[in-house]
Amino acid sequence: MSSTDGPGPGLSSNLVYLLKHAHLRMAELTTKALTPYGIEGRELGVLLALADLEPASQQQAAQRLGIDRTTMVALLDALEGKGLVSRHPHADDRRRNVVELTDAGKDALRLALKASADAEREFLAPLSPQAAEGLRNALRAIVIRPDP
Repeated sequence: MSSTDGPGPGLSSNLVYLLKHAHLRMAELTTKALTPYGIEGRELGVLLALADLEPASQQQAAQRLGIDRTTMVALLDALEGKGLVSRHPHADDRRRNVVELTDAGKDALRLALKASADAEREFLAPLSPQAAEGLRNALRAIVIRPDP
């Protein structure tokens, strides 16, 4: 291996570089795993958020995912077009849309979760089970912080 192969010592220890390339690899594996089910990683996130909150308003799901209203509407439009979610006005507040998984959405979520878990196992394969759990815990501590 020549000195120009690989990222080199400077990049190999740079957290931004490592996180970016870890994300790219995980996204590549997830995309490949979800393609047979006709959904993308972001759409899987929406299905997961809705399954946890069901029935939920569009706004609640967007807040849980940390995305803006416009992006949420676009994602829901795509999922609704695929028959995976349905929207209807809230019974008590007709200005709010309630979003629910359809039966097809529940099936897609179940299958996509298995495929996503397989992609995660492939991604984490270079690590011991303890190191993989440590990575998850460390990322959870960084990403999911209680409000100050």
